[in-house]
Amino acid sequence: MSEFTHYPVLLNECIEGLNIRPDGVYLDGTLGRAGHSREIAKRLNTGRLICVDRDEAALESAGRRLDEYMDKVTLVHSNFDRVGQIIEELELSGVDGMLFDLGVSSPQLDDSSRGFSYMADAPLDMRMDRSEGLTAAEVVNTWSQEELRRILFQYGEERCAPQIAAAIVRRRAERPILSTLELVDIIKSAMPAKALREKQHPAKRTFQAIRIAVNDELSSVDRMLQGAVSHLNRGGRLAVITFHSLEDRIVKTSLAGFARGCTCPPDFPVCVCGKTPDIRLVNKKPILPSAQELEENPRSRSAKLRVAEKL
Repeated sequence: MSEFTHYPVLLNECIEGLNIRPDGVYLDGTLGRAGHSREIAKRLNTGRLICVDRDEAALESAGRRLDEYMDKVTLVHSNFDRVGQIIEELELSGVDGMLFDLGVSSPQLDDSSRGFSYMADAPLDMRMDRSEGLTAAEVVNTWSQEELRRILFQYGEERCAPQIAAAIVRRRAERPILSTLELVDIIKSAMPAKALREKQHPAKRTFQAIRIAVNDELSSVDRMLQGAVSHLNRGGRLAVITFHSLEDRIVKTSLAGFARGCTCPPDFPVCVCGKTPDIRLVNKKPILPSAQELEENPRSRSAKLRVAEKL
């Protein structure tokens, strides 16, 4: 996919949700192809944009994609779950808006050599940050059958998790499993005919589960939310795009907790905890892609956007 056919997911909705001020400080915690970042930077005059990505390839290409705005952009190679530390290391008291577009990015999917895709043969890697140690090959070839079953069921919501985990362990006893298409064949061999006839690719849920495990994605989301809310300026906005139910559940639950305030038991006559809400939910329900966006960019079909404002 070229730069000219790249579609940042829920772009207009994100920009509207962030309520950008020209002199504000903003952070894009998932730079990717810089589609969202370009639109944020375009709206700044004396403001500043911090672009974070754990994938060095994204940062390397950002200079070209953000060339005309680099005087107001700071690039940071880090995981978004360090957002609080990043802001403190940049000696900022807080920021006026943050955007996080979770999950695997289009460049990672489109580069078959990264091992994220079940449609092309490649080494089993799946690391978003190639400087980190754990790879998909290590997960597949060394994790116990029970641990494989657990992540396939928990992270991939895969109904055939026990059968797939058992098939992986049987195959790796003969020889190491090293490529994506070899893993796809093993997954297919373990699934009943009915499951193979489903609309989505048989390997989709398993690949999702392994990718989440390799990159510690769900724990990262929780840490990110804690750091983001505490480092937003009053009136600042937090916008988070999720792509599957596990991420969305974490975001929804955490934001609801930050918006709730008092944590006293409901039968207490008066509040004794003294906790007040940290944020207000700008939208009670998630914002979904329009029919036009779904037609132009099928990858957006499972996207959900939630927006909150710091009180």
